[in-house]
Amino acid sequence: MNNLAGLSIGHATDEETRTGCSVFLCPPGTIGGIDVRGPAPGSRETEILSPYKPVTTINAVLLTGGAAFGLAAADGVVNFLAERKIGHPTLVRPVPIVAASVVNDMMLGAGKKPPGATLGYSACVAATEADPAQGNVGAGTGATVGKWSGFTCIMKGGFGLAKATMDDLIVFAAAVTNCIGDIINNDGTVLAGARSEDGQWLASQDPFRRFPIDPTINRGENTTLVVVGTNARLNKVEANRLAQRAHDGMAIAVRPTHTSLDGDTAYALATCSIDVHFDLVANIATEMVAEAIRNSVRHARSVDNIPGLFDG
Repeated sequence: MNNLAGLSIGHATDEETRTGCSVFLCPPGTIGGIDVRGPAPGSRETEILSPYKPVTTINAVLLTGGAAFGLAAADGVVNFLAERKIGHPTLVRPVPIVAASVVNDMMLGAGKKPPGATLGYSACVAATEADPAQGNVGAGTGATVGKWSGFTCIMKGGFGLAKATMDDLIVFAAAVTNCIGDIINNDGTVLAGARSEDGQWLASQDPFRRFPIDPTINRGENTTLVVVGTNARLNKVEANRLAQRAHDGMAIAVRPTHTSLDGDTAYALATCSIDVHFDLVANIATEMVAEAIRNSVRHARSVDNIPGLFDG
């Protein structure tokens, strides 16, 4: 049994410029949904996932670094699928349906070489049904967290995965954390985030996490991206509702989240092989999203003077 509900995940990482992208390739008949709650998103082909649009299936989702420049990586995913004649049927040729969302990770690599079509294509070639790498890989390569008190206090974010099975049901969540907020443990304590010079959590001094008047906190440079995958049979309305519920997990594990400085976005992908009650899928997804966010920082390695939890 494919432990990613029939989906494949692939990373492409540019170590030199500290950016990358992560692709989710969908089997035929996959239903997609989306919920965007961050006021500062960067995206491509996301509106087609609305329950009001007639196209019901999706071929791939791409998460990428590089801010708006990184959306070019979706061209590589489209090319990969087009070569295999995968896409929405038209009179001339199949048109791949590829939704994409970005994080602004340009701080680490100075935005010198954002992901483009070559990197997007490479992520597709690397896609596997096995568990993907976590931490400083793919779209999580240049991600950082805990920026609410300025860039001098931050820690390393990354790509994380969590999954659960119940009988034949599979629900997984993947997350890229590049948020302004702290990452929160299940008990409410801080796992990773803004720290003082002596390594203490700044939230202990400022529990409301007030944003200082600080030009280093630039608008639009913070985002958490989430993809929930399941083999449950959902229609398009339910897939969009599942994406909505994914934000519950985001709010549990990121504090604060959905701020005016974030572009928080959640996708839901249903491969539709078994019948399960929607609320069970959504309840599991909420927990998996929170744990995937935590895993993204647990596996994150230090970069330059930005500490990561993986290094201990």
